[in-house]
Amino acid sequence: MKLLTAPRSRRTVVALIAAAVVALLVIGVGVSGLIAGSRGHGESTGPVSPTTEHDPGPSNTPDRPAPRIPAIPHSTDAEIFARSVATTLFTWDTGSGFLPLDYTEVILDVADPSGTEQPGLAADLATYLPTHDAWTQLRQYATQQHLEITSAYVPDAWADALAQAQRGQLPKGATAFTIEGIRHRSGDWNGDQVSADQQVAFTIFIACPPKDTCHVLRLSQLNNPLR
Repeated sequence: MKLLTAPRSRRTVVALIAAAVVALLVIGVGVSGLIAGSRGHGESTGPVSPTTEHDPGPSNTPDRPAPRIPAIPHSTDAEIFARSVATTLFTWDTGSGFLPLDYTEVILDVADPSGTEQPGLAADLATYLPTHDAWTQLRQYATQQHLEITSAYVPDAWADALAQAQRGQLPKGATAFTIEGIRHRSGDWNGDQVSADQQVAFTIFIACPPKDTCHVLRLSQLNNPLR
């Protein structure tokens, strides 16, 4: 990991910023898991967005629409859609007023419409985003991050997955894109901006049915993509 030169105390904060979720990145899905599908049933993993109480009394100030995280644009182009999902997955700001579940909701909005893969996708997303407690700690340093994509390609291993899949095991238009890039994370320490960059790679499994928009199926484990 490349860090800016900083005093020991600042380096400690950078380490917190850069590594707060590393210990959580232990759940992933391989090709075989995708082919088998996620068939489990459980409680809803739908996020609860932060709410603000409003005075029901008269007011001279017009109501302003609540802030929203930008939605992932619908697309029939597999690569464009995969890039949009990857960018959204890694773009968050602890000072925005949103919580990790709010960022999760944006991706679940473009998940498998049948609901079959949604529980598995929700579990995958939990490994990419900080927990609520980690988020609270990172917010003290105004931590934010984004992804710089350097390449996006259909991995060679996907051809093997298609060849091994039995009829009906994969949805129509299923494909995979391996995303490689640089995760940029930054925060504030006593008025000084500190940052950390890390190379990342992962695979997004999506489906783009004929005459329909693409949707997300699953995510690989971070830094354990298909090649």
